[in-house]
Amino acid sequence: MRVGIPKETSPGETRVAVIPAGAATLKKAGIDVAVEAGAGAAAGFTDEAYVQHGAAVLGRSDIFEGADVLLTVRAAPPGGTLRQGQTIIGFADPLGAPDAVHAIAATGATLLSMELMPRITRAQSMDALSSMATIAGYKGVLLAANASPRMFPMLMTAAGTISSARVFIVGAGVAGLQAIATARRLGAKVEAYDVRPAVKEQVQSLGAKFVELPIESADSEDKGGYAKAQDESFYRRQREMMLKVVAGNDIVITTALIPGKRAPILLTREMVEAMIPGSVIVDLAAERGGNCELTRPDETVHHKGVTIVGPSNPPALVPYHASQMYSKNIITFFTHLLGKTGAQLTTLPIDVADEITRETLLTQNGAVVHPRVRELTQA
Repeated sequence: MRVGIPKETSPGETRVAVIPAGAATLKKAGIDVAVEAGAGAAAGFTDEAYVQHGAAVLGRSDIFEGADVLLTVRAAPPGGTLRQGQTIIGFADPLGAPDAVHAIAATGATLLSMELMPRITRAQSMDALSSMATIAGYKGVLLAANASPRMFPMLMTAAGTISSARVFIVGAGVAGLQAIATARRLGAKVEAYDVRPAVKEQVQSLGAKFVELPIESADSEDKGGYAKAQDESFYRRQREMMLKVVAGNDIVITTALIPGKRAPILLTREMVEAMIPGSVIVDLAAERGGNCELTRPDETVHHKGVTIVGPSNPPALVPYHASQMYSKNIITFFTHLLGKTGAQLTTLPIDVADEITRETLLTQNGAVVHPRVRELTQA
């Protein structure tokens, strides 16, 4: 079997799907590996490093023409010509951009989505969303620290005592928890809120205060452990109660995302204007429109003394380790699909009886086979 690793073409994308050490892992399993020239350069991985680890370095057309399987960061659009019998694996945004999935189905290629990895024990090492959220939470705090006119830690100096910066994290999923840990390591006083009461102990275990808002939320968590979208009346009450908390903090970092939907607005213009001058908001949901009403993706907005930073792809700001983590995720997933004898084949085996395969499979034999994606385009 031949695996191709193309250079990412999405604007601002600096990650690479497989790092040189990952290419060596594939070679050891009997897989021929080809990498597009310059694919890893933005992440700090040279073509020479890939060659040293047993991979061939080729041009883009040769990668797409020769590969049985394409391992990518962003699979849709693929950035090249696909064919019948070929398989492409990567982030495909199937719930947000289902038309792109249909376009790949029309080529006859098989598409598997890293976003739809089931949250089960067997799939933990394949969970790229959690890996990238870890990077985002870490980087979000550093962006805030860089933009803030305040230092985070409490310092006792000859010039007087500097009080700790106050940081409020909205959303205590993987990104939020990593943001809490990072802000605490920098010495900030941290508070956090999540619609899911069950995360209170996790927040407290990291040394942060859990903010409790007296709002009833029905079905706040889906079966995968992600926060579920609430109705507008819930978000309105949430914003009303959160106003005082937001105004009392120097830094606010928002992380609330709903798969396939626009990010909920949690911070209104009124809330931003209630913050003291010099405050900073880092909106880690910017790619989906943002949790702050004033966020503009990939721009820094200054509004009445408050700075709002909206990175649309935080993992791409830490491409070396983001690529390292993603490479581990996608290779583990690929070898799971491959099974014990797949290296001798030229078409990747697809076993829909397996939950991991079934939940991530988007297209096969010229059709979109994932029920949720079909429903989105039929609605």
